[in-house]
Amino acid sequence: MEPPHKLTPQEREARRSPATADGPPRVISEAEKATRRDRVARAKDALARSVGAKGEHVARARADLKTYLQRLNEPKQPDDERFEELVKAPFKPPPKKKSNDRRF
Repeated sequence: MEPPHKLTPQEREARRSPATADGPPRVISEAEKATRRDRVARAKDALARSVGAKGEHVARARADLKTYLQRLNEPKQPDDERFEELVKAPFKPPPKKKSNDRRF
């Protein structure tokens, strides 16, 4: 039985980041960099302020913000409206569910 083939560092890098190996490197403009810096600062601020917040919605909102920060280098980013929702989510309580209880 033959042992499994070990990858060289170059092969591991090629497998890890296939997007950079296939095409030219992505060029980010100064305007995009400024927008990204602003969004990162606002997301980190929202995470810091939401530490003491309570409610079922807070954990999910914080997880979404952390995921956003982890995926900054991916090409598909949320639009401005969706980002605003992400930042405000830990502080905005979810809408109350309507009950079918018809008491007078």
